[in-house]
This record gives sequence, C-alpha cells and structure tokens, in this order.
Amino acid sequence: MHISVAYQTLAIVDVGDDRVRRAGAAHDEPASGPADGPVAVLAPGDRPRVRREVWIVLGLSLGQAAVYSAISLVAKLTEPGRLRNQTATLNASVTPRELLDLTYQLVGIGFALVPVLLALHLLSGTRDDAAAAAYSGRGTYQRARRLIGLDLPNRKTVVHDLGWGAGLAAAIGIPGLGLYYLARALDINATVVPSALNDHWWTLPVLVLSAVQNAVLEEVVVVGYLLTRCRQLGVKPYVALAASAALRGGYHLYQGFGAFIGNAAMGVVFGTYFQRRFRVLPLVIAHGVIDMVAFIGYAILKNRLHLS
Repeated sequence: MHISVAYQTLAIVDVGDDRVRRAGAAHDEPASGPADGPVAVLAPGDRPRVRREVWIVLGLSLGQAAVYSAISLVAKLTEPGRLRNQTATLNASVTPRELLDLTYQLVGIGFALVPVLLALHLLSGTRDDAAAAAYSGRGTYQRARRLIGLDLPNRKTVVHDLGWGAGLAAAIGIPGLGLYYLARALDINATVVPSALNDHWWTLPVLVLSAVQNAVLEEVVVVGYLLTRCRQLGVKPYVALAASAALRGGYHLYQGFGAFIGNAAMGVVFGTYFQRRFRVLPLVIAHGVIDMVAFIGYAILKNRLHLS
C-alpha cells in the first residue's frame, strides 16, 4: 500500500510580520552559509503563532502522511504472513485508460507540491529583514528561497550545489540499498515496488517528475521550512534535527521499520548539512537523483530481472 496524500485544500495562513532580522550580508556566501545562521530567534510573543503555523503546514503535508504511514504499518503487521512478503508501492497506475491515467499522475504531482508553495509563502512573510529591500519586486517567493538556500545567486553556487548533491546521493543511496536488503532479510521491511505504472510513452517522464516532486516536497518542508522555523522558535539544534529526522522516517513507515531507520539516518545527514550551510538545494538534487535511479532503474529492469 502506497501512502499518498491528496492536497485538495490549501489553507491560507496570514503570517503577517515575522519581525525576524536576517544577516543579509553574511547570507551572500551560499557556498558555506552564514556562521550564525540566516535568521534570528523570534520574540516570545510571536512564537505561539509560528508554532501553530508549523502544525498546520505539517498537518496538511508530511505530518499527515506520517500518521497514515503508521496506520499502514499496523495494518501490515496484523496481516497473516511475513512483512517482507507484503508490498509497498510508490508509483502506481490509477486506471488502465492511458490518457486518464496520465492526467491523474500529473494532477497528483501538482497538488503534492502545494505545501511547498504554502511553506515558501509563509517564510516570505518576513517584512523588515535587512535584505528585503534588495529583493522587493523580484517574485513572491524570492526571499523565502534565499532564506533556505533554494536560489542560485551565482555560478560558484551552482557548482557547489551540484557537487554536494552528487556526493550526498552516492553517500546515502548506495548504503541505503544494502540496508533495504538487510531489512528484508530480517523481516522488518516490506518489499518496495518503486514503480507499478503501466508501460506507456509517458511512464519514464512521469517517474522523473515524481522523483523531483518527492525531493522538493520533502527537503523544502522537512528540512528548509521546519529547521528554519525551529531556529526562529529557539529550539536547540539537536532537538530540531531529531524532530526532522524522526518525521522523515515516520512518513516512510508504510514500508517497514528498515525504511524508518534508513530515512531517519538520511534525515540526520541532510539536516546536519542544512544546519551548517543553510542550503536546501543540494539536498533536493541528492534526493531527486536517488529517487530517479530507483524509479527508472526498476521500471527498466523489472521485466528483465526478478526484483522482488
């Protein structure tokens, strides 16, 4: 069973003035990130509103997915037979009607990205930061993308992000594959089916889009947004890191305990990188590469090899 959340309602939350001042000059060094972070701690009176905001964002997105994922794991564990003999499907066809199925896939990917827009919208609510004037009129989400390192201000940053993205993909993806097979051998993980889409001309492009959607949604919300808000709320870095990693593992529980462990470990690595460099784009690149390799590789090889 694949956990997918249909985002059919966008809650518009007016965050007003965050009253957060950024170290604008320091944040012009995206390759290493500012030494003291891009945001200041919120005043005590502002914190309850931001805490509610965080719960709303997570409740509309990956926090909701984590709850459904836990329920799915309980369902699997209470089924007869071993966990490894059950399946968790990540990309499945909705209907055998080709164009209708394509429509469902594209609409699902589009709505899954709505929480990303919501998170960026809320982060862009900063009105009195030092760098605001320089970014006025340059797009609704420009300040938010800069705040979490989702922008590309110069060529050096492009090289930096691509290099770190590729390195993190290799560092996480290769050991992750070994952990998956170990978890199945120990019967603490279901069999993951990365793609069960019917074979159409659009199958591979949709899998690429699905990988990109996963990467953008998870890294922006669970790392960029959540860790930034935790910093503003004065949460200790190690507590924020643990919360982000646990959430990442939580919405993968539908695959089993091995997936929880592996994704939580990935969350620790990715979260630590963000807390030190304040750039989420390398994490999006790394996550996208990992998912593309898994989705497309499985789709190409499933008819040639026994992959269960």
